[in-house]
Amino acid sequence: MAETAIEVKNVHIHYKLMKNFSIQRNLLRRDAEKAEIFEAVKGISFQVEKGEILGITGKNGSGKSTLLRAIAGVFSPNEGSIDLKGHSVSLLSLGVGFKDSLTGRDNIFLSGMLLGFNKEQIQEKEAAIIEFSELGKFIDMPVKTYSSGMYSKLAFAITSSLETDIMLIDEVLSVGDEHFKKKSMARMEELIGDKNRTVLIVSHSIETLEKLCDRILWMNDGLITEIGDTTEVLERYKQYMSY
Repeated sequence: MAETAIEVKNVHIHYKLMKNFSIQRNLLRRDAEKAEIFEAVKGISFQVEKGEILGITGKNGSGKSTLLRAIAGVFSPNEGSIDLKGHSVSLLSLGVGFKDSLTGRDNIFLSGMLLGFNKEQIQEKEAAIIEFSELGKFIDMPVKTYSSGMYSKLAFAITSSLETDIMLIDEVLSVGDEHFKKKSMARMEELIGDKNRTVLIVSHSIETLEKLCDRILWMNDGLITEIGDTTEVLERYKQYMSY
């Protein structure tokens, strides 16, 4: 019987939508508690087996990235539960995890510690991370000076070098120059080759999902439209998106 790595049960995630007022005015308004609620994820349940590569797709605003951040522990669901069965987890996503005022090198250590690695373990991987990132002298410059491509290179280098049991990847394989895309894809295929590692990939790239994933979870409007065989689900998703 296959071992479960991730179990999502009846997860709801919602936000309060702040109207176009100043923060101070919103805080002082007596009816602030009546602010409109946007439910990004609407009571979804699914399981992911250990060693499985699950692709998550859907049109913009369907709740994909919100779900991934909840699985990563960036925030907790409003209802329901997410059980990682004791496995370590890392999230690879632009805009998550770096402190902009610190250098790239400092962020390697910060990110590593947040992933549960100690200083010595990070030091062992430091040179390899910097080499893979191709940032050269920019590694000792503040991250706030980086382009989106440089940012993604460092994020990918850290997450793919400091390996966790579960890897969550949010679109970053499509960022950067062609050389780095090919390089990161090769690294992903290498990591996925470890049958003990579980991977969730959020992407709009049909080609990437077809190449890497065992199953596809198709989300729409905060709900699961379908979850199942990669080829079958993606074919129906492509038909849906062509309408």
